[in-house]
Order: sequence, then C-alpha cells, then structure tokens
Amino acid sequence: MSAQQGSPSSTTVASRPREQWSGQLGFILSAIGSAVGLGNIWRFPGVAYENGGGAFLIPYLIALVTAGIPILFLDYAIGHRFRGSAPTAFRRLGGKAGKWLESLGWFQVWICIVIAIYYAAVVAWAASYFTFSFDLRWGDDTQGFFITEFLQTSDPGFSSQFVPAVLIPLVLVWVAVLAVLGSGIAKGVQRANVIFLPLLVVAFLILVVRALFLDGAMTGLDALFTPDFSALSNPNVWIAAYSQIFFSLSIAFGIMITYSSYRSRKANVTAPALVVAFANSSFEIIAGIGVFATLGFFAFQQGVGIDELEGLTGVGLSFITFPAIVSQMPGGPLFGALFFGSLVMAGFTSLLSVLQVVSSAFQDKFGITARQASIRVGSALAIVSVLLFSTTTGLIALDTVDQWANNIGIVAAAIAATILVIWVFRKGPELAGHLNAVSTFKVGRVWQLLVGILAPAVLLYMLIQRIIVLVTEGYEGYPLWYLAVAGWGTIAVIVIGAITMTVLRWKHDPDDFTPWPSTTALKELKK
Repeated sequence: MSAQQGSPSSTTVASRPREQWSGQLGFILSAIGSAVGLGNIWRFPGVAYENGGGAFLIPYLIALVTAGIPILFLDYAIGHRFRGSAPTAFRRLGGKAGKWLESLGWFQVWICIVIAIYYAAVVAWAASYFTFSFDLRWGDDTQGFFITEFLQTSDPGFSSQFVPAVLIPLVLVWVAVLAVLGSGIAKGVQRANVIFLPLLVVAFLILVVRALFLDGAMTGLDALFTPDFSALSNPNVWIAAYSQIFFSLSIAFGIMITYSSYRSRKANVTAPALVVAFANSSFEIIAGIGVFATLGFFAFQQGVGIDELEGLTGVGLSFITFPAIVSQMPGGPLFGALFFGSLVMAGFTSLLSVLQVVSSAFQDKFGITARQASIRVGSALAIVSVLLFSTTTGLIALDTVDQWANNIGIVAAAIAATILVIWVFRKGPELAGHLNAVSTFKVGRVWQLLVGILAPAVLLYMLIQRIIVLVTEGYEGYPLWYLAVAGWGTIAVIVIGAITMTVLRWKHDPDDFTPWPSTTALKELKK
C-alpha cells in the first residue's frame, strides 16, 4: 500500500511505499523493547532508594502521567501523521515556511548516533559477563577485575591501545545488530523484539523470584519501599522523578517518531502508547524488587546495612556489585547468567531502536534501502565505536559522552520540540485532532498544556541545573580539557552534524507529501 494519497509517481520519497509493522502487537512489543533498556535495571532502583524509597513512587507516577505519556503522545502523533523519520517528519510539520525544522530532526538523529556508538560497548560488556558467570571468572575482587583486568582502564585521554576482551564482543554485537537492522522493520527489528522481549521478561521474573528467597531479601525490599514522605518536599526528588521517566521512555530523541511512522493508516495511536508507558514502568518496579532483594542478601552476608553498600546504580551496580553478590549466593552462576543475559537482551533491543532512527533518516534523505543504510552508515558507526570504546580509555570516554548526550543533548532536544511544535508552529490542535481521529483514548486541551507548558518548564529547569553543575563543578574529577573535548565536544559534534545534514540535498523531494486525510475524513475512515 502506498504511503501517499496524492501523486502515484514512484520518483519521490512520499510516493514510495513505507515499511510497516506486521500489526499492532509487533509495534507494541518493539516499542516496549526500546523503552525497556539498561536504565530500567540499573538506574531506577538506586534513584528510587535515594529519593524517598516508597514515597518516590508518588512523584514518579505523577511525572509519568503529566510529562512521560503526553510527550510520548506527541512523538507518536508527529511520526504517524507525517510518516517519516525524525528529520522528514519535522520538515513536513514545519511546512514551506519551516523547512529549517528539519535540523531539529537531525539533532535527534545525531544524538542517536552518539548513543549507539557507546551503548553497543555496554551490551558487549554484558555479553562478556554472561560468559564469565559460568565460572565466576571475576574472582573475589570484582572491582579490580572490571576496571583493571577486563577493561584495562587508563587515565582520561584518548588511547590507541585496544583491549581484545572488549574489541571482539563489540565487533560481534555490531555484526548482529546491523544484520537485524538491514532486514527491515517487520523481518528484522520486529522479529528480534518478538523473540527477545518475552525471553527478557521470563528470565528476569525467574531472577526476581529467586532473589526473593535469599536471606536478607526482605531487608532489601524494606530499604527500597519504606516511604520517606519528608522527601516529597525536596524539589530535587521531583526532578529526579521527571528525569527518570523522561530517560526511560525513549522519548524526544527520534525513536518513537520513527517507530510510529511505520504504523498503518488506521492504527490506534494513544492506547498502545499507554500500554508501552505502563509496561515500561512495571518493568522498572519489578527490576527494583529484584535488585534490592539481591542487595539485601549482600548486606546480610557482609553484616552491614543497605545504606553502607556502594555501587547501587549504573555500571558499578551491574559489573562490580552484582558479580560480588553472585559469587556469594547459592546457584550463583545461573543467577549471574540470568542477570547478564537480561542486560544483553534489554540493551540489544534498545540499541536496535536507536539505530533505526539513524537508518530511517538516511533512507529518507538519500533514497537508500534498509540494507544499504545498514552496510554504509552502520559500518561507519561500528568503526567509530570500536576505535573509541574498545581501548583502555573506553570506560571514561563512555561515562563522559553519556553524561553530555543524555543530560544536555536529549533534554535540549525535548525542550526545542515541545516549544516549537506547540507555540511556534501552533500544531497542538492539529496533532490532537489526529490522535483523536485514529485513537480510542482521546486527548484535549489539557494534553496541549502539559506538553507546551509543564514539560518544557521542568525540562528547562533540569537543563539549566545540569549545565551549572557541569560548568562550575566539572564531572567525576576528570581534567577540564578532557571534559571540554569529550563532553562539550560531543554537543558540538551533534550540532554541526545536524546543520550539515540539513543543508545537504535530498535525493527525492520530501515536500511532495500530503498528510493523511483531515480529522473528519479519518473519522469516516475508522467507521
């Protein structure tokens, strides 16, 4: 079925058939696979524990309803109505007077490029640790093994010394993900998610059930869920909740715009978004239960309180604290294999979604196929990834680039998108009408106010706060010259890349396009 209702010409991007998911279930599983990533497992439990425990669920759920779901609706509406990658969709949204809005789409694409080249390295680490689990290769000193023996970490800088233990699995991860990407949406991305997401859920549920029967597990759960309602008066707790929701839903950097652009014309948009949002949050809570039940066991074994443990979030939790726990628990190798296998599957599906943003954008701009995008663009990214993140300085580079790409790049992209779409181009009513025409769950004026006022206000506060901290305090004690190059340099690359890609000529005319029928026509279409 052609994606355009206008000219039947086969010489334009708009008139060529666009790939589609095989059905609603395939789309939902793929969207959940994108949202459920490494951050759900290693970030949410620690953030909740540090920000009021059980009381944190209050601002967390409020943030989900007032910012997470509304921006998710916005991404879905843009992608579904304008049927293109992020640059294509934003250019079409802007119309003749706003073709420059394409640059916002490319800004999001370049964020995904940056994330992909380091995210693949973390998936490779998890794959290595999956194999290490069977013989507990990390030994007694898990921190020394990870930092010194496995990664061979050196001082901040740029090294040309490769680490074979990282290089080989990283190459294999890229080969696997590009093979899936080159197979297209239905035969590649969707099929991988249909396989990996159920496996991830089953593996993690087994892990959680096993953790609940460990000595000290209930102590860990008490530490996580005992509410500290006094924390609710702290503005930083609320910012932490909005930050967690924002980063865990894969919103505002092109993924959900791209994914929704592959939906069929009459596809329900808002109801699946609700399923994706609540499935993502449910997995985070389950992850919290599994992680803190396990930490409770570790604290019990050490004869200390949960608050005395180190490494409760991020890389430290996954690759230092958890291996130490696995070494001490009954059936440790199996538990470790389940945990790191879950990290691999969660990371792989999220990496696929990030790279699909890039692939789709280059397909639209240069008129190439999914296979060509995978080989040409994907291979170039793989080379950069290997050169930067399989060396002795890979860990520090990853930590720095991740901090700037997420807390500066993604947040800035979200602020720009909400303000430009709602206030500058006044597309709120049109997008709301589109959502209501094709969906069972309706949106109204409140949705536009949440997207246009509350979301950008909170995000702007987050951005300013983070910039002030990074400028005045630096980051992790790294040298200022290094932060300027690896940190702020990352933002410069994203901006320059976005401008460069915007000025390049299109292979086909992206403006030869007619949005799907009006709200009235779409209502008739659904009957």
